[in-house]
Amino acid sequence: MEQAYLELGRKLLEEGHQKGDRTGTGTNSLFGYQMRFDLSQGFPLLTTKRVPFGLIKSELLWFLKGDTNIRYLLQHNNHIWDEWAFERYVQSSEYQGPDMTDFGRRALADEEFNKVYQEELKHFCSRIVEDAEFAEKYGDLGHIYGYQWRHWETKEGGFIDQIKDVIEMIKKNPDSRRLIVSAWNPEDVPSMALPPCHTLFQFYVNDGKLSCQLYQRSADVFLGVPFNIASYALLTHLIAHETGLAVGEFIHTMGDAHLYNNHFEQMKEQLTREPRPFPKLVLADKKSVFDFEMEDITLEGYDPHPSIKAPIAV
Repeated sequence: MEQAYLELGRKLLEEGHQKGDRTGTGTNSLFGYQMRFDLSQGFPLLTTKRVPFGLIKSELLWFLKGDTNIRYLLQHNNHIWDEWAFERYVQSSEYQGPDMTDFGRRALADEEFNKVYQEELKHFCSRIVEDAEFAEKYGDLGHIYGYQWRHWETKEGGFIDQIKDVIEMIKKNPDSRRLIVSAWNPEDVPSMALPPCHTLFQFYVNDGKLSCQLYQRSADVFLGVPFNIASYALLTHLIAHETGLAVGEFIHTMGDAHLYNNHFEQMKEQLTREPRPFPKLVLADKKSVFDFEMEDITLEGYDPHPSIKAPIAV
């Protein structure tokens, strides 16, 4: 099954359209691409490079809590959302540190700027963990995934808990074609630190198995997509566990699937590696998806190739 991902990487290198992007990095891009993973054949955590499962667990549990503040993530040593919160802080009047804007970058050599940036980011993250008031003010990312999943605002002033509702629908009406959760709320998009990349997902029940299809508007194939595959596979397992179903397929449908220009060599290296068997997911016996904590979700038999480092485009 890992070959589906590797084939996408190969196609992007060989057939992708060179396009500009919001970050200024540039990408090879394809529009409209789909991969399928049979979850009964193993948990789809890539083996051709190490993918940190602890980060996937903590981020998904963060979403399921409806949390949008990076403090929970930092308390679990998860730094994948740091830059977006930090960017908001450096644009505030309270920030008095070195210039982190494009002007500041041009004033220093890249290596020197990156060193200063990392020092400031580390200090920012420490303050988020240690100072609850500072975290409340600068750690929040706006109405991103967790908020929309658990607290979608209605025009009457109430809230819709989409995750709770879709679980109840799966239990009561598994043949429904409305088993949908959306993170894309047009009214809230301007206030989000990063508009949702994985925008909508739908569940499907057949023959006692739960399948999930994700529509992802923007897919960073080297860094982001391995996380997205594992995250939604884990979500499918958790909801299947609560609803008494086996797992079926995870179908990953992408709008703009892209490989950043500064990820080409990393993808080429990954393509030289032979996939290994997927690991097995082990879940504790919890009644609700909302009861799970980090220690309740484990893997058996994960034996990947070494990690491959690549810069993130913010």
